[in-house]
Amino acid sequence: MPGEGPSADQIEAVLRASRALVGIAAASIAAVDDSVTVPQLRVLVMIDTRGPLNLAAVAEALDVNPSNASRICDRLIKAGLLDRQEAVNDRRHIVLSLTPAGRRLVNKVIKHRRAAITRVLRDMAPKDREQLKTALDRFATAAGEPNPNQTAAIIWPGSSL
Repeated sequence: MPGEGPSADQIEAVLRASRALVGIAAASIAAVDDSVTVPQLRVLVMIDTRGPLNLAAVAEALDVNPSNASRICDRLIKAGLLDRQEAVNDRRHIVLSLTPAGRRLVNKVIKHRRAAITRVLRDMAPKDREQLKTALDRFATAAGEPNPNQTAAIIWPGSSL
């Protein structure tokens, strides 16, 4: 029931699954482009799934201060993976979007992750896979991840698109 605290076993099960997923994510980065860090890839995937974002929205989503988010984004811009443009409504603000190279990188990493996750899911019974899907959808929603059925260009709090 929502509202009741999770048990230690529930927390440990999520941590164990998280380690497996982080391992898949790290392997996918290494297999595709080892020059991108996990936080940098997180920014690229976030912008790919949520649409163009401003720096404040990136910092908020990463739960870091704006100067850290700015450094991450500056490196991605220098690498040619992210584009920075002035916001249409307010030229003092910037909007970050993927470059074609950034989109290709995200697509390659997602393709690698999809293949690795498919291999893991094949070892599970169909009923378990369906229960996992339902539980992970609820977990992602509770964590604030956008639903893939929603519009890709979500405007986040503090954005000035």
